[in-house]
Amino acid sequence: MLTSNHWNILRSLMNRIIPQDDFPDAWEAGVGNYLASQFERDLRSQVETYHLGLETLEAESQAFAGKGFTELDTSAQDVILSRLEAGQVLLSWRVNPTEFSHMVIEHVMEGYYSDPGNGGNRDSIAWRMIGFKSWE
Repeated sequence: MLTSNHWNILRSLMNRIIPQDDFPDAWEAGVGNYLASQFERDLRSQVETYHLGLETLEAESQAFAGKGFTELDTSAQDVILSRLEAGQVLLSWRVNPTEFSHMVIEHVMEGYYSDPGNGGNRDSIAWRMIGFKSWE
């Protein structure tokens, strides 16, 4: 089970994957709701991986920048995430950092662009962004 601290880290992480521009960031588009729903269903087996990955991301942030991940500005978060994706980590991870990074990216993209009936893509915002006309 993810704690509120895990969710705060995950919120910051997903908003670096899909930041706000002319359209909402991942969290505002409902990706958190999508993941919460999927953690009860199709992603149930991944909850422990998220738990371990988010805790180690927080520790990695402390080791690299002396602050928790959510305390960092977006530029510093991006540096840590780039290092994570490249496997250039300072600490020993209980999950593969590159695989964790890719898994989260995949799930965030699913939640952002999926059918709104799955809990993400609030108000079909991503579909509007790409010109998909199904919501009309």
